Amino acid sequence: MSTEQQLDIEVLGPSRVALEEIGRLLALALASAGIEGGHVAVEFVSAERIAELNAEHRDKDEPTDVLSFPIDGADPAPGPRELGDIVICPQHTENLKEAIVHGALHLAGMDHETDEGEMLAVQREIMAWVAP
Repeated sequence: MSTEQQLDIEVLGPSRVALEEIGRLLALALASAGIEGGHVAVEFVSAERIAELNAEHRDKDEPTDVLSFPIDGADPAPGPRELGDIVICPQHTENLKEAIVHGALHLAGMDHETDEGEMLAVQREIMAWVAP
């Protein structure tokens, strides 16, 4: 019996990034935190929708580029791991690939608002590996 975990990726909404590339970006970002498997949903939404989510969850009444909603924390329940959701607004995002990586790092428990630059350093390193 194999104990190998895999990423289960669900993409919602129109994306200019191929599913295979989304999977590669998620795998790189999550592996940097030692996470090799679980379910991730990536949704591409309008500026209006991301503004609603930003207001509801962060008390910021404006659109943003990417939001992450982690589900299973560092000590997940038995069974398949539910990593969470990444919501991206393409019209407020300069680089969709970087937004995917950024969101995945948040799902992995990293937070650039509270660390001392570690998350953004990891993000830069991953983006250096990824062709533009």
